[in-house]
Amino acid sequence: MGRWEPNAPERLSRAALELFAERGYENTTVIDIAARAGLTKSTFFRHFQDKREVLFGGSTLAGLLAAAVAGAPETATPLEAVARAMDTAGREVFTAERREFSALRRSVIAAHPELQERDALKGLALTAAMTDALRQREAAELTACVAAELGALAMKIAYERWIDGAAEDFGEAARRALDEVRAAVGR
Repeated sequence: MGRWEPNAPERLSRAALELFAERGYENTTVIDIAARAGLTKSTFFRHFQDKREVLFGGSTLAGLLAAAVAGAPETATPLEAVARAMDTAGREVFTAERREFSALRRSVIAAHPELQERDALKGLALTAAMTDALRQREAAELTACVAAELGALAMKIAYERWIDGAAEDFGEAARRALDEVRAAVGR
């Protein structure tokens, strides 16, 4: 694969994931990742600040969720706006083509405490992005926080179901999980 080929961030992410699975996270360097992707170390650092970030996609998902919440119809409730965000994530991020990559990513993260910590921080950032977007829609503070937290929990449940093959479509799995979470809270 030549350096001029497109999709450098995706190539780097895939190369990193393969190497982390083969050698372990600790035994893989940025130079190894760049070489596997057919790129240079400087290209790696143009896209990612460190080797952890290569698995977490920067702030792309947070921005996508916030934009979808902000773009929900004015009449949408906070939970409806969050559901819209999860539908958007399903169409644009959690596609059938990404399921295998996501399953391997999950196993690599599960094997490394440093990556588990980064994954938890990423989850907090996603919740914060949805909370801020709901606040900008003029949802009350507590309402914005609760809706975003319920949405984050539903996303986590949907992600697991989607990776494990219990759900074919992420957006549908997320809506179902949101309904289940909402029903559980209502009890």
